[in-house]
Amino acid sequence: MPSIDPDIGKKLIALKNHIVAGFNDSHWRELGMLTNHLGAVEQHPRLLRSLSFGDDDYDSHALSMLQKMVATDPDYLNVIAEYVQSKCPEAGEYISSEDNDARRIVFSPSVFRVPDGGVNYSLVSAMMPFSSGFTGIYDSIKSAVASAGLTCKRADDLWDDSTVIQDIFSLIFQSYIVVCDFTGKNPNVFYEAGLAHALGKHVVPITQSDDDIPFNLRHHRYIQYLNNSEGRDDLESKLVDRFKTLSCRRKALP
Repeated sequence: MPSIDPDIGKKLIALKNHIVAGFNDSHWRELGMLTNHLGAVEQHPRLLRSLSFGDDDYDSHALSMLQKMVATDPDYLNVIAEYVQSKCPEAGEYISSEDNDARRIVFSPSVFRVPDGGVNYSLVSAMMPFSSGFTGIYDSIKSAVASAGLTCKRADDLWDDSTVIQDIFSLIFQSYIVVCDFTGKNPNVFYEAGLAHALGKHVVPITQSDDDIPFNLRHHRYIQYLNNSEGRDDLESKLVDRFKTLSCRRKALP
């Protein structure tokens, strides 16, 4: 079997631990189909058998199968990670926008339902006050997102759940980038920014007044803009640059 990069190996071990804790026979077959390894899964002499009987060697067979999948195509790592997250909600370390060597925390929210699927690396969400005064600002954000080749959504674009806050959490969870407009010190935006930071998202703060940036966040760079035609055009230009930078960073990841 070809050698695997040590960083990828670390991720596979983490995935294997969640799989051993939560996978059943059907999960393995579905993952096999997604990675074009259904035959390898079904014909493996020990994998499903050791799972069924709870044998001690199941752990090693699970890791070996994951290695085989990724050795065939490194892109299968993301396929495996997204599937594991969808079937094992406790695999919270894969909700982050980045895969890196930093320490991770795993948690299960008690207030929110964790949505199916993983991060959509083309999705940018906008957190801002819901008032007519921000319509032009949202239009500028959407234009910047489109120029960067990405997709933009705001909470009022959704109605998937009976509660607005669940839709907001799901949107932030699935987003790669979250734009937060702190203009007017809106408490809802503060709350949403906190969720985005906790979920490891790329938060892009914007504001019409630097006095509206909370003290605890002033060490982060933010974009200040004027709410007029020239100011919104300037905001759009700066956002395009930021979105493209973050997209390039994502593509550069192993």
